Amino acid sequence: MNLEEMKYPIGQFKLPDLVTSEILGQYISDIESFPARLTAEVENLTEEQLDTPYRPDGWTIRQVVNHCADSHMNGLIRHKLLLTENKPIIKPYIENLWVDLIDSKSMAIESALQILFGVHKRWTYC
Repeated sequence: MNLEEMKYPIGQFKLPDLVTSEILGQYISDIESFPARLTAEVENLTEEQLDTPYRPDGWTIRQVVNHCADSHMNGLIRHKLLLTENKPIIKPYIENLWVDLIDSKSMAIESALQILFGVHKRWTYC
């Protein structure tokens, strides 16, 4: 597997030419089930495994889980801004700096998983 494949293990997103109600339903289902699927992948990992990068020069699994919580919180907020404002200003954040903060690098992942369950429940309800 080359570095590009490691960076995007399921491939890069490709927007379909037409988004049908079936495709939209699948997207919502994917968002809804993500926290449970992620939890199933990481719940039995040791601390050493959580602190292992998932690819050369990549983030650790712990950082990826915490990144998911951070980015999905941002995603929900951006979604709500789009629903409530005429010209929302979508503030970016520097992901590479966020994953180097102490909570992303060394905190247990349980709180990040809890955030994901709550955020995704609300996200699929909007």
